[in-house]
Amino acid sequence: MKKMYRRLAKTSLILVYLVILAGAVVRMTGSGMGCPDWPKCFGYLIPPTEESELIWAPGSDYEKGQVIIREEQLWVAQLDFTSGESYNAGNWAVYDKHDYAVFNVFHTWTEFINRLLGALAGFATLLLAISSFGYWKEQKFITGLSVLVVFAMGFQAWLGATVVYSVLEPVKITVHMVMALAIVALLLFLIHKTGKHRHERRIGKNLRGLVLVAMVFTMVQIVLGTQVRQLVDEQIELLGETAKDLWLAAPTMPFYIHRSFSILVLLLNAYLAYRIFRDKLGFSKINWVLALLLAEAITGIIMYYLNFPFSSQPLHLFLATVLFGVQFFLVLEVFMARGKLKTS
Repeated sequence: MKKMYRRLAKTSLILVYLVILAGAVVRMTGSGMGCPDWPKCFGYLIPPTEESELIWAPGSDYEKGQVIIREEQLWVAQLDFTSGESYNAGNWAVYDKHDYAVFNVFHTWTEFINRLLGALAGFATLLLAISSFGYWKEQKFITGLSVLVVFAMGFQAWLGATVVYSVLEPVKITVHMVMALAIVALLLFLIHKTGKHRHERRIGKNLRGLVLVAMVFTMVQIVLGTQVRQLVDEQIELLGETAKDLWLAAPTMPFYIHRSFSILVLLLNAYLAYRIFRDKLGFSKINWVLALLLAEAITGIIMYYLNFPFSSQPLHLFLATVLFGVQFFLVLEVFMARGKLKTS
């Protein structure tokens, strides 16, 4: 089981990142309520492709839990039955989680694919936990953390349900994102601990603290970015999808804080890179950090000055989460290094 462990861990990490990317696409396209119930979608394991499938019809077979749209309201079948010639209200109950009752096939299938990827990621982490028992005798914490990842994925799924039930409440979306980053960190830690490392590297004074602060700053910046995204969502609702040039015409304080904080993040990481290059420490992940920061800056500029071209928003968010992952792995490498660099 040990031989498969790291491969499963890497597969799980890739799938989690795909879920994050899919979630960003869901939010960009406004598909978050494409499936108004959870874990099914309109009561189906595989969602409908036409609105006619959600309209009550005589002589149709309905299963318990199946959802229809009637009088701008969601109704849930209370039992398995075949409908008669006229609508029988006794067979149905109002869906009481929320009052959102809209079907859009694109939104529905975009959200469904997001959920499907989440299920695949959950299954991969379950296999990871099973394979981790090969470490039980030698490193019990590997098994313990692997099982924790499974529970974390379950908790993340529950958070996803609360996001749907709240009709995309911004605070819950932010918590959902932070939890995704926590799962990424756990998987990266397990990948790092079960790999081979160069322990002979020496580090300079205060480098551990510096690389840790850089990672925390990135996480703060991601959270600030979700607040800006909330502002954009509000402007979309107010001004419409086509008025992209007006979405940030009157930026609020969260936008300016997010933009200014990005400069601090860039300067801190530039200084960190200078220290690593100057002392020839060999932490090559810093090159990825600098490249990702450059890409983040470019996508941010494109969104602001070119009025949110298609895919720029999910790409900006996805790059930020990849940046966090690379920085977290860099933190692990730096903290693994032994001793301090001797300076003249």
